[in-house]
Amino acid sequence: MLLCVRWIQPLLALLSSALLTWGAICPPSCLCPDPHTVDCSGRGLTRLPEPLPLDVRRLLLSNNWIPKIPSDFLVLYSDLVYLDLRNNSITQIEAGTISPSSRLVFLDLGSNNLTEIPTGTFGESRSLIKLRLGSNPYLSMVSEDAFLGLTSLRELELERNALSSLQVGALSQLPSLKVVRLEGNPWVCDCDFSELFAWLVENRDKLPNGVEGLECMLPMDGQRVTLDQLTQDSFQKCNETLTLTDLLIIIFSGISVSVAAIMTSFFLASTVHCFQRWGKGSKQDDDDDEEED
Repeated sequence: MLLCVRWIQPLLALLSSALLTWGAICPPSCLCPDPHTVDCSGRGLTRLPEPLPLDVRRLLLSNNWIPKIPSDFLVLYSDLVYLDLRNNSITQIEAGTISPSSRLVFLDLGSNNLTEIPTGTFGESRSLIKLRLGSNPYLSMVSEDAFLGLTSLRELELERNALSSLQVGALSQLPSLKVVRLEGNPWVCDCDFSELFAWLVENRDKLPNGVEGLECMLPMDGQRVTLDQLTQDSFQKCNETLTLTDLLIIIFSGISVSVAAIMTSFFLASTVHCFQRWGKGSKQDDDDDEEED
């Protein structure tokens, strides 16, 4: 019995010390349900909480007023794998915030104020598996290389944004992509959309609601139609669109024809003028001969 007590006392002391240390570094007004989780959801925060345990792995910051993520944040908290920043006031993610060495697996930036996703935003992070960017009402531009290097990304959410077009390269560069959400955007069914349409039809299994769950606006009359009402023939006229080279050839040809026409007209005018002078000269000679007779 005494032997058991001798073993239990040091163990209890160690646990007490760990619990005290853990509780001491939990940010004020936040909850820390386990040693690696910090939950600061809905606390009215205007910046990231401090102090945070350096070994935090799950950080929940949804429903606050946080405007930005410091560029060195994931360097300081390199064990972080789950970051929920949904429903904050973030307008951009600085390049380099998420580095290739980051261990981040889940990132939720939905319901923020993002306006664009430029190249290098996610730093070619090879650990990222799920990325939520939906419900950003001002997000109207996604670079073709915005997701370059995210070789492990399986789920991408871009629904309910302000996207009217999206370069197909932004999606085709994701080799592990299994699910992509694009519904609720103001897509325009013009020639810029034709390549994306072809990709969506070919990868309809990646769309949670299929192509019938997506709508786009016809540029001619503004009518909205579901993508299952369209075919590749709907974009047939796009194949007839002249390229820049074609336009230059046409312009050069037009200039050449105009120059040739001007030169021909000048030559004909000169020839006619010469004949007229020759005709007048011949008539004058005939008149002179008649006077001598």
